[in-house]
Amino acid sequence: MSSEAVCLDTLERYLKARIPFISLRTADRSRALGVLKKITEKLSMTVYKHTISQGTREIVTERQINEDRSVAGALAFATDQMASRQNLTFVFTEVSDIEDDTPGSRQFQDTVLLAVENSCSLVVVGNKPIWGPLQRLGLTITLDPPNEDEMRAIIRTQIDPYRARLRIEWGEPEEKEAAAILAGITAIEAENVIATLLARGQITKADLVELVQAKDRIFADISGLERVVVQGQEYNIGGLEGLKSWLDRKRPLLTADLRERGIRPPRGVLLVGVPGCGKSLSAKAIAASWGMPLYRLDLASIHGMYHGQSEGRLKDALATADHVSPCVLWIDEIEKGLAGASSAGNDGGTSQRMVGQFLYWLQEGRPRVFVVATANDVSQLPPELLRRGRFDELFFVDLPTPQERGAIIDIYTKRGLKRTLSDPLRKELVDLSEGFAGSDLEAAVKEVTEEAFLHGDGAITDNTFRTRFQNVVPLSKTNPERIDAIRAWGKERAISASGQAIEAPSGQTKARRVVLS
Repeated sequence: MSSEAVCLDTLERYLKARIPFISLRTADRSRALGVLKKITEKLSMTVYKHTISQGTREIVTERQINEDRSVAGALAFATDQMASRQNLTFVFTEVSDIEDDTPGSRQFQDTVLLAVENSCSLVVVGNKPIWGPLQRLGLTITLDPPNEDEMRAIIRTQIDPYRARLRIEWGEPEEKEAAAILAGITAIEAENVIATLLARGQITKADLVELVQAKDRIFADISGLERVVVQGQEYNIGGLEGLKSWLDRKRPLLTADLRERGIRPPRGVLLVGVPGCGKSLSAKAIAASWGMPLYRLDLASIHGMYHGQSEGRLKDALATADHVSPCVLWIDEIEKGLAGASSAGNDGGTSQRMVGQFLYWLQEGRPRVFVVATANDVSQLPPELLRRGRFDELFFVDLPTPQERGAIIDIYTKRGLKRTLSDPLRKELVDLSEGFAGSDLEAAVKEVTEEAFLHGDGAITDNTFRTRFQNVVPLSKTNPERIDAIRAWGKERAISASGQAIEAPSGQTKARRVVLS
């Protein structure tokens, strides 16, 4: 049974039972009013709705019965009506001050107590919490956004009338994918998106990408997450073939209908490894290649100074990510945001609660949010974060191999210098860059690019490249102990992102994990 059907059935029983106070939790007011209108027509009930713009009207006929547009005025009118009549229902759609003990909450409480005496009901439509003493006088029901089946019905209702007149390339597979993409937004938002496509005079298979972008625009100004703009050609990655192969297999599952199989869409990856080797770049590259919006969640900035504030902010941010799905959620240096979770609780247990909240969302959530979390200092990662069932896979990003270094050098020289290196020079630079991270290679080529900009491309010789590469001192040489420790951890616990065995520190054995083919 669909979420709307469940809500309709439950709400009908609540109204038949004359529950005095009903909290209808939803962000889709028009859809909620549609459900109430259906019940009203079916049961021949007397139901009035109040809006700030129109005052109080009959829900079916739209006949105005009270011109006072304020909530307080509407409550006063409801009180007068219930004092002399029974079996009335009043629906309030724009109530803003009943989360706490306020005069508005008290007025609602008094009106609900009168409703008890006269077999009447008050329905509040919204998604904000209700003051406890008021909520305990009634019951709550939630009307979720349209699920995939309901969204597909909305799509069909919008496009089927135009199939004979316009070029409509969507069949059943495209409709299912479109429904998966649009899940999480309201019915009217989905109708607006489809109407925008129809206004162009056709709907093609390529428009599925436009759906992702349109949904992203709906949530563009929501706080809690930082929207990261990506340009596909700017985020080519040299190497990491193991990670790329794994991602290619998982991509179709992110928007597929997997309910019949009883499995959920891919949840994400945890990338650990040597600093500067492309972990953060991978998050941007995934979003760019998959054609999905990228949002960055900074766990460190979520921490608040008051008790419970951090957990509340994290909950809101994760809820926002669910709404904008399908998307890629990038959590950079996750160990810093969750620092203290394994300690004795010097932050009052806030980090531990945040870890628990995040892991529950990660493991139990069903929205199509693909998480790309990165970590440098693996010693600070909570052990429970690494357990199977949290992330789909744990990848180790090592220092690039000679082949990967050559590919990275090619990317940056073509981008900045618009040229291809000769084979002898390329081989020489690969040898000179032994122990370089990807960021070191980028820095070296950037120095050459700046020289070309300042003095002209003709001033760039093979010796220019040699000098710039020789001037770079990588982290693997300035802090070899740290790199060895990171590699020792990765070879025991993670899959190589390069698709090759993780190079062990001197004197140690090879990796035990099976490498992706």
